Amino acid sequence: MAFTQQNSSAPQHGHGVPHVRLPLVQADAEKTGPPGIADQTAMRALRWLRLVFGMCFAINLGLHFHPQYAAQFARQAADVAAQPHWLAVWDGAVWRVLSAAGVSKGLALLFGIEALLTVGLLTGWGFPAMGWLGLAYELLVWSALGGGAGTVALVYALGFALLLLLRAWQGSAWSDAALRRPGLSQMRWAFWLVGLLWIAIVWTVWQPGLGLRLSDALIQAQAYAPNGQAEWIAAWAGLAQALGMGAFAVLIALVDTLIAAGLLLAPWLPRRLRRWLLWSGLIFSLLAWSLSGALGIFPRSQADTLSAAAIGAWLFGLLLAAHPWLDAAPPGVTTAPPEMRRDGDAA
Repeated sequence: MAFTQQNSSAPQHGHGVPHVRLPLVQADAEKTGPPGIADQTAMRALRWLRLVFGMCFAINLGLHFHPQYAAQFARQAADVAAQPHWLAVWDGAVWRVLSAAGVSKGLALLFGIEALLTVGLLTGWGFPAMGWLGLAYELLVWSALGGGAGTVALVYALGFALLLLLRAWQGSAWSDAALRRPGLSQMRWAFWLVGLLWIAIVWTVWQPGLGLRLSDALIQAQAYAPNGQAEWIAAWAGLAQALGMGAFAVLIALVDTLIAAGLLLAPWLPRRLRRWLLWSGLIFSLLAWSLSGALGIFPRSQADTLSAAAIGAWLFGLLLAAHPWLDAAPPGVTTAPPEMRRDGDAA
């Protein structure tokens, strides 16, 4: 009865509905407003990493003007023997279109797309649409080439996917989009996509004969490497021989497995452990890049692209810049202060 009298004495609004003051949670203007210093630091790092990706594209574009690249591309695109049936059918269709238009015209179109992507990455122009173009272009190259070259294109496609997920394009002079950090689901998918790449690597390295394949790879890399890098590769080959090539291969496979598992579980790892994981993956990728012939730029003495290991290290750099957002609350979500919570609310 007393509760009814207390409400009836309140000022009336509208059609006799009592005005009741509830402890509603008010939005924090600081959290819904411009990004904080930590967010701006992460966004700045992502912008610099986008520029690094643009420089990689510029290097690749210069390499693709090598006279041997056209012949190499045509040979790889026409070879469908080692591809699955569905991919071979698609590859055959792409090759027929390329042949009908003329290989030189087709390569000119591809070079034009690469030049456009290079400008977009270096300046931020055209993003995020340019990111979708890069993703589609690299998937097309992957499906058309297959094999080792196709694998490299797939890693480049993953790079464009992370640029889009982590909003690494925002903040450029060409973009008028509001600065905001990516959502939690986008952050998780960024880690999971890289984790899926490493699962494929783990599946490959645990196949029988890894020690023999590793020994052959080191011999070939040393044959095509300049003098300083050849000595570096020889030192690691000597270490592998001292440990036993089989044991050394198992050690590499275990490291790959730990990195893959860590990437898949990253959203639930403590920040310090996650940072240690990402730095380990970055250093391990750079080490793999340093052991590839001529740093993966001219494998088998033919013009190609920067190796997948180099772009893999760059992917870890993206995740390192953005991983603190896995711990932060999404923008606009606030918690009621203790004095504003009702007795029945959980702390």
